Amino acid sequence: MTTPASLLNPEAFLSPLAIDEAVQRALDEDLGRAGDITSIATIPEKTQAHAVLIARQAGVIAGLPLAVATLQKLSPDINIQPHFRDGAAVAAGLHMLTISGPARAVLAGERTALNFVGRLSGIATLTADYVRHTAGTKLRICCTRKTTPGLRALEKYAVRCGGGFNHRFGLDDAILIKDNHIAVAGGITPVLKRARAHAGHLVRIEIEVDNLTQLREVLGSGLADVVLLDNMDIATLSEAVKLAKGRLVLEASGGVTQNSIARIAATGVDYVSCGALTHSAPNFDVALDIDA
Repeated sequence: MTTPASLLNPEAFLSPLAIDEAVQRALDEDLGRAGDITSIATIPEKTQAHAVLIARQAGVIAGLPLAVATLQKLSPDINIQPHFRDGAAVAAGLHMLTISGPARAVLAGERTALNFVGRLSGIATLTADYVRHTAGTKLRICCTRKTTPGLRALEKYAVRCGGGFNHRFGLDDAILIKDNHIAVAGGITPVLKRARAHAGHLVRIEIEVDNLTQLREVLGSGLADVVLLDNMDIATLSEAVKLAKGRLVLEASGGVTQNSIARIAATGVDYVSCGALTHSAPNFDVALDIDA
């Protein structure tokens, strides 16, 4: 029997609890109190269906475990044969899953399964394109917390499927001091001193800077581990790399696009964080077709 876990990308983790919770929430939203009244009204109970999940465009797949979990939650009698697992690059027209079982269950789960695969494959495909533009450099592409509420674990997993990396999962992962923290706390050095006094020995401290003057102050303090270079142009990023001399990890962020990522990578920064990977990924075109 195909299990959701067997289709996970081996290079990325997604908790079975997160899969089950997301699937249950999505089915509750779609089936409501009375279930799929269209299928109940029109399809005899014992009718069987055979279907295929098809990629209608080329890209990188993510979300197949959620599609499988969706269908299996609706009927234990659904049989699913996978042809790929998450993280695979597929061409348009390829069959990703072959599905057979009770027709009512297949039809009831169709849209939820497609929503998961379409959304997550869109993120994985966009991420893979960003990563492609950084080939030959040390740069790592990271997502941000700009995710769909309630779907962060899934969307960050999809970024990993596309070859990207994850930034913070939440506010409790690491200390990231932004411009508003600096303003409220009274400046770069005071806020770093407070952060260093509070942080445990395993907690890293990152601080955002807008210009090279602020970067010099951070470097002089010796209190940060990572510096986020916010909305800097290519020339300024290059100068920041020269100033840091490898003493800190450097992360570029702000307005990163597929057109600019290669030039950012060439500056020598270590990471780029890009909210567009999750908040602006186009939906991947995928369909479930009944195989008559």
